[in-house]
Amino acid sequence: MSEDPARYPRDESLWLATTPPTDYDPIEDGLTVDVAVIGGGITGLSTAINLIEAGRTVAVVEADRIVSGVTGHTTAKLTSLHGLIYDELLSEFGRSEADQYATANEAAIDEVESRAASADIDCEFERTAAYTYSTSTDDLDTIRAEVRAAQSLGLPASFVESTPLPFDVEGAVKFEEQAAFHPRKYLLAVAEQVHGDGSYVFEETQAQDVDPGSPCTVDTERGSITADDVVIATHFPFFDRAGYFSRMHPHMAYLLAVQLSESPPEGMYYSTNTPADTIRHRRTVDGQDMLLVGGQSHKPGEKDISTKERYRRCEAFAREYFPVESVEYRWSTMDYSTVDGVPFIGQIDPFTDSVYVGAGFSGWGMTGGTAAGMIISDLIVDGSSPWAEVFDPQRLTPGASTKEFVTENAEVGVDFLKDWAATVLSPDEVPVDLNEASVTRHDGRPVGIFRDGDGSVHAVSAICPHMGCLVRWNDAERTWDCPCHGSRFDYDGDVISGPALDGLESREL
Repeated sequence: MSEDPARYPRDESLWLATTPPTDYDPIEDGLTVDVAVIGGGITGLSTAINLIEAGRTVAVVEADRIVSGVTGHTTAKLTSLHGLIYDELLSEFGRSEADQYATANEAAIDEVESRAASADIDCEFERTAAYTYSTSTDDLDTIRAEVRAAQSLGLPASFVESTPLPFDVEGAVKFEEQAAFHPRKYLLAVAEQVHGDGSYVFEETQAQDVDPGSPCTVDTERGSITADDVVIATHFPFFDRAGYFSRMHPHMAYLLAVQLSESPPEGMYYSTNTPADTIRHRRTVDGQDMLLVGGQSHKPGEKDISTKERYRRCEAFAREYFPVESVEYRWSTMDYSTVDGVPFIGQIDPFTDSVYVGAGFSGWGMTGGTAAGMIISDLIVDGSSPWAEVFDPQRLTPGASTKEFVTENAEVGVDFLKDWAATVLSPDEVPVDLNEASVTRHDGRPVGIFRDGDGSVHAVSAICPHMGCLVRWNDAERTWDCPCHGSRFDYDGDVISGPALDGLESREL
């Protein structure tokens, strides 16, 4: 697909804008396969292709279109450098588990490179350095400790006092031989390999429930799938009997793809700031090199700073340090982090030995999702994986997770009570201005009301069907976002992303 500069700037992910749409059929009748994979992002498709290569038949079920959710809205960094994590892994988990984490993520980079090369997938794969940098001397001891920890695990780490960035840093962790790529170009080619010869990719087919029997049954809105094993590779594990909603918390971030008047700096960057800044060079064969700049991470639905203001801050940061000619694309993404910072990959709960999960990648899903595909396929085919222990969803890590667990869930409880109290006491009124919205009380019930640019009013229940929290308005993307567990809905109430499976009910005013 050509990239026409006259159409920009666009409120669309670069990866979606520069690849064709998909058109896989929905499931029509029930079928039987070896493994049902729910979710058509990098975790689901990576798992599926590995299982097929091991001789299993697979059905990938996607509620919307494949690679259009979180995977289609990423920074697309393939790296084992995940902020500053290895020193903490060593102290909180132990050397064996830290080594598993490091090895799995390094192997994931090699997996994408190898698969792209063997299948001749033109996905802009490029080896490059990754940096976690600080502009403050306060972080230098932490950065040096991270370098020592990473080096002790055999990672390609070094401490540097300068980077190719056009501003000074006090110090940085540098990992050599990391990679950048175009995730949709890669995964759309993988999906083509999955679909056929007794395996399937189904779109616009929402999975609604799983019966973890022997065999398992996946109920969808269009028919059932019978399978020996099921993989939950959705953004949030909708089949949640182990309290994932209390052990994972969502955060949103924002990205710009900008055109510069000179060549962008080489490499991929992540700062120690709060919120962190992220920077990444995107190289193309047609000379349309761009810089991806973003950050402004926050919990969804936070009221202190509007979404429009967060985009403005991202652009201000880009223009302060780089010769920006134009902002070509802008988009948001939402990720889930676990309370101890390590993804959940493996058996979904202690009671279910044939249902697996891959979730909670903390913004590092390109390597995490690829690694999850390798680990889960090994668990299904061989019954074990050399990297499984550290990612075990049933693990207990009290030192690493207790404080985060208590803090996050306490904040959810406070938000729940404050929003309900404010809405109960709010006046019953409809927004007057165009493109404005509010949560208000109507006939004694919380209602989300949006007046569009034509003056038409859209009213929906403001109660998230997942666990009863009240949604909040996202002014830049015109969505209703749940601050508790991250469900998102369009202004007519349709689900954009879960954990909610049902939309917000329409309301008459």
